[in-house]
Formats: sequence, C-alpha cells, structure tokens
Amino acid sequence: MQRKFLSGLVLMLVLNLLIKPLAIFGIDAEIQNRVGESYGTYFSLLSFSFLFNILMDFGINNFTTKRIAQQPEVAISYLGRMLVFRFVLFIFYAIVTFSIALILDWDSYELYLLTFLVFNQFLVTLITYARSHFAGLLQFKTEALLSILDRFLLILICGALLYMPISGEIFKIEWFIWIQTLCYGITVIVAFILLLKKIGRPKLAFRPVFSYAVIRKSMPYALLILLMMIYTRMDSVMIERMHWDGKAQTGYYAQGFRLFDALFMFAMIFSGLLYPLFSKMLAANESIKLLLGSATKLLIGGTIALAIIACFNSELILGWIYDNNIYESEKAFQMLMVGFVGMSVNLIFGTLLTADGSLKFLNILSAVGILVNIGMNAYLIPKYGATGAAFATLVTQCSVSLTQVVYCVYRYALLPSIIQIAQFIGYVLSVFALCYFIEIETIWVFLAICTTSFFGLIAFRLIDLKQLKLIFSQKG
Repeated sequence: MQRKFLSGLVLMLVLNLLIKPLAIFGIDAEIQNRVGESYGTYFSLLSFSFLFNILMDFGINNFTTKRIAQQPEVAISYLGRMLVFRFVLFIFYAIVTFSIALILDWDSYELYLLTFLVFNQFLVTLITYARSHFAGLLQFKTEALLSILDRFLLILICGALLYMPISGEIFKIEWFIWIQTLCYGITVIVAFILLLKKIGRPKLAFRPVFSYAVIRKSMPYALLILLMMIYTRMDSVMIERMHWDGKAQTGYYAQGFRLFDALFMFAMIFSGLLYPLFSKMLAANESIKLLLGSATKLLIGGTIALAIIACFNSELILGWIYDNNIYESEKAFQMLMVGFVGMSVNLIFGTLLTADGSLKFLNILSAVGILVNIGMNAYLIPKYGATGAAFATLVTQCSVSLTQVVYCVYRYALLPSIIQIAQFIGYVLSVFALCYFIEIETIWVFLAICTTSFFGLIAFRLIDLKQLKLIFSQKG
C-alpha cells in the first residue's frame, strides 16, 4: 500500500506542480491585479457558494470512494441512480443558497455573478464524483489527469485574453467566471466518457428509497464536510459583511489566502490518496502505522518549512505576485501560512478518522471549531479586518488539528519515539536558523533555501531513502 500511495503521490504532485501554480499565480493573481476591488466581491461570493456545496454531495464522494475501494463491483449499480439523485440535490442546493443570499441583501449584479458560481459548483461536484470512482478503484493516473484538466484549459483561455488580448477591452471579472464554467463543462464531459468506458453504461433512474438510504448512510460524512466548510470558508463572507471597508478587506484577505489555497490543493492530494488506502487497510485489519508515518513526515515536515520560509519573507513573496496592497495583506498572509500547518495535520489525521468511521468525534470537534471561529471573527473582524480573520483561522485550525492528533495517538497507540521527535525538532530548528541568518533578495536565493529545506527532510530522515528504495523495488 505504501508503494501505491507513493507512486500515486509522485504523479499527482508532478502534474499539479506543472499546472496549478501557473493557474493560481499566473492567471488568478493577475486577474486580481487587473480588476482591483471587484475581485473582493468575487472572492466573497465564491466563498459563499462553497458554504452549502455539501448539499449537492451529502458525503456521497467519500462514501463512494470508501465503498468502491472495499467492493469495486458495486460501481456500475450505483452510478445511474446516483447521477439523477445529484440533479435533485443541485436544485435543493440552489434554493438554499439563493434564499440566504437574498437575506444577506446582495444586489442584482452580485446575484447575477452568484448564479454562474452556483452552477460552477455543480460542475465541480460532478467532476469530483467521477474522480471518486477512479480513486476507489485505485486508478490514480486517471484521477491525476482529471485533477488538472480544468486548470489546464483555464490557463490556455485566460492566458490568451490576459497576455495576448484580442480586443482593447479591460478584463472583467465576469469573463473569468464564464471561462471557468466552460472549462468545468469540458472536464465533466471528458471525466464521464472515461468513467463509462471503465465501468459501462448505467441506467438512469430516480429511486426515492435508494436516495433516502444514501442520505441516511452519508449524513455523518455530509455533516462533517459542512461543518469544516463553514469554519474554513466563512471568513471572507464575514469580512465583506461586517467590516466598514468590506470589499477592500476581502481583497487583502484573498491576497493572503491565495497561497494558502494553493498549498491546500496539494495537501488534498495526500488526503485523496490516503482515504481509499486507509479504508482498504482498515477493512482488512492491516496496520496503518507505516503509511501514516510516511505521509505525516512528508506533508507536515514540508508545510512547516514552507510556513517558516513564507513568514520570514512575506513581503518579498507577496511582491512577486501582486502589484498593490502588499503591506495590507502581509500580516494576514503570515498568520494563514502558520494556520496551514494545522490544516495539513487536520487533512492527514482527519482522513484516517473518517476512513475508520469516527464521524461522531469529528463532527463534535468541527462544531466546536465553528463556535471558536465565528466567535473570534465576530470580535476581531470589525476591529482588524483581514488580519483578525486570519488570526481566527490560525487558532481554529491549530486547535482542531492538535485535538485530532491527541485522539489518534490514544486510539491507535501512535506515540512516536524520542528519536523521531528529536529528528522533527532538529529539522524545524534548522529551517528556522536558515531563514533567520540568510536574507532572501532574489528568486534564486529563495529557490536555494527551498531546495536546502527539502534535502533537510532527507538529512533528518523524515524522508527515508532506504525505505523508499525498498517500497519501489516491490512488485505488484
């Protein structure tokens, strides 16, 4: 299983490193530079469209991945009924989202943009549903290609409009949203062509009894995702609604959040690979310690190094990406990067607990996380804007992740050795010292620091080359 995890991880990381940074920093960031304050409106609406996304899913993707990983033969029998059911859920999601949007008193232009964003969420849900089948079947190559296809198309189309403009018109945020719709639509078509070739053509049918049974089984997963989405995505909506200069502050937060979101996409690769593997291993009563240890060392070690580098060089990094408002975004960016370490821990240990069915614990923990996050935001945002929201995110993510680690250590007897703890502390201190004593002034020095930090993972044996060689030399 470690070989399957690592080979899939390498492929997913390579493809995503080639495509997604270019989409995020070359396209998305440039659009914010071009459109200015209207990006704050877009970012707030985008986050709002995420909040109730789970109403289109109800945990079906996680449920599907786990079920197919354990029983691959059920894939074709579920697909036709599930697709029709998803259209019903989309209507429910749209009604709830627009009802709350009207209560929040957004104007007609904002509701117009929200209409496309809501439809985009539906297309994304279809893409992730198709990918959940390939993940459950451990077809990581196909899943990897589908994970970057929409971003690749976005780069081609937006890149042409931004850097080779056909007309003299100023780029508008509406164009960006429309192009996203087109790219998601093409990806949906490709994903389902590949899926139907793999498992066959399903019979479309709506079965109320089946739909109710799926909701009943998936409800704990759905509740968990909804709670996590609220305390992860509510910040920008609260900034836009609660601060006197909400649109500008949301833009500052978006500048700090962009790298957080980019790294989150890469961290999700670990979660997406680990979930079916953990599910399969736990069902077979196999030990998960080696796989969990490998994933934890790679992801947590890497994210701590990135957080340290980003905090020491925040002004420089933001200046490479944006043209304006660097100072206003800097503190929020630093806090979000530290909070991302907690998010990474959450993704690994939360994935393990989800695969093991510990949903009651996770839901209670997430509910507490929401109370902490909303309470801190309500107090901090009116006074400190984007910086206050970022601090609330840091506290929430780190508190939730630390609680998960303590619970997993107790539940699975995962207490690390003194040597492992010393290796981790030694690595963190060495990266801190590197950034403290070396001032980064050029991109080349920055890349050198990142490369040195990577080799530090090997030097402190957070990446064990002998173990990797042994894993990849295994057959099957």
